[in-house]
Amino acid sequence: MKAAELAIPLLICALIIFALMKKVNIYKAFTRGAKEALPRLFSMLPYLAAMLCAIEVFRSSGALGLLTRALSPAAEGIGLPPELLPVILLRPFSGSAALALLKDTLTEHGADGYVGRAASVIVGSTETVFYTVALYFGAVNVTRTRHAIPAALIAGAVGAAAGLLLAKIS
Repeated sequence: MKAAELAIPLLICALIIFALMKKVNIYKAFTRGAKEALPRLFSMLPYLAAMLCAIEVFRSSGALGLLTRALSPAAEGIGLPPELLPVILLRPFSGSAALALLKDTLTEHGADGYVGRAASVIVGSTETVFYTVALYFGAVNVTRTRHAIPAALIAGAVGAAAGLLLAKIS
């Protein structure tokens, strides 16, 4: 068994041992924490629902396809396979949508080819920026995100570019 596979179970055991040494009622502390978290969860649900609905409308309406076709010539001009555009465009909005597109990409192009490898690395090296901002900033009522979104989008672009380069050299 690898050390990484043991990390979480060992952490949980260490937490339980620490709590027992401090004579903390673990069950009571856990349920109290869960009770305090529920209002926060309920305050996040509208933001989550709005983001998921918007993504589904974007995909189902054909807007993603139109945008992909419009950007394909520019993508080809810089050496980016147009098949990667849907994954790159949706990843900042939704991890599950990007994973579904990754599955489609791997089914169509295979996991061993450049497009499949690049799509896999891009999904793994980028973040769901708008989902995270909508959910977490919305939950704590942050209305001015300042530099968070531009910085996260730049980091995502760098991650996608690095993914493309790594997939090309591997």
